[in-house]
Amino acid sequence: MEGFSRIQCTVDLLPQDILGYNRFLGNSGELIFNKGPIFAHFVLCDEINLLTPKTQGSFFQVMEEQSVTIEGKLYRLRDPFFIIATMNLKGVHLFPLPVPQLDRFMIRLSIGYPSEADEKEIINRHGKIDAWDGFQSVIDSADLIRWRKMVDEVQMHSDVTSYIVNCVRQTRVHPDIEIPASPRAGVRISRLVRSLALCRGMDYVTVDLVKEIFIHAMAHRIVTRDPSIPPETPLENILKTVPVEPKERVTG
Repeated sequence: MEGFSRIQCTVDLLPQDILGYNRFLGNSGELIFNKGPIFAHFVLCDEINLLTPKTQGSFFQVMEEQSVTIEGKLYRLRDPFFIIATMNLKGVHLFPLPVPQLDRFMIRLSIGYPSEADEKEIINRHGKIDAWDGFQSVIDSADLIRWRKMVDEVQMHSDVTSYIVNCVRQTRVHPDIEIPASPRAGVRISRLVRSLALCRGMDYVTVDLVKEIFIHAMAHRIVTRDPSIPPETPLENILKTVPVEPKERVTG
């Protein structure tokens, strides 16, 4: 499979359309596995909430274990492996993703609508330029794996770890939160802040980095009791109320 794969999600898509399927080869009777589009380094799932719950469920093992099981046989996915998904906020035939599946996504971002100038540029360029022509490789898979190992070397003081844990645990007692964050949230935040520190040339994590990434990494993991209250509201309150310990880094 290619390094990049795009899956256009629709209501009639089946799990085997994404994961792959076994088939008999010609007259030999040999059973071979046809890999689905999930077998790529980068997978873009466009409009993932158009998938039915059954097909959405096919991503659970993929996102947690980086593998696929077909008829009892385990197939490992490529390394590195990333899934990026888009969602429709409104419309018909939408199937909201359950919280356990949303919890497997590391971060959620909203890009909103383009600016007026960008929207004009989109219209002017449409049909004239191949959008892929301007893309060039900036890093190979080996370098990306090396960078991932460097993330593990970024230091995080125990006080910063405690701050992350305290913030996550506050979602379980906050009066406005119906479904709180799982322990997976703290793990994901720690990876994100280490990655952010590395990208900024730092070899340690600060509480300020945690605050910067916290809402983006948490808003999709919780559900508020009142649907009119966005998840960002109680999360902002948690950031304001959880105390910060004085030490933020390990010194050698």
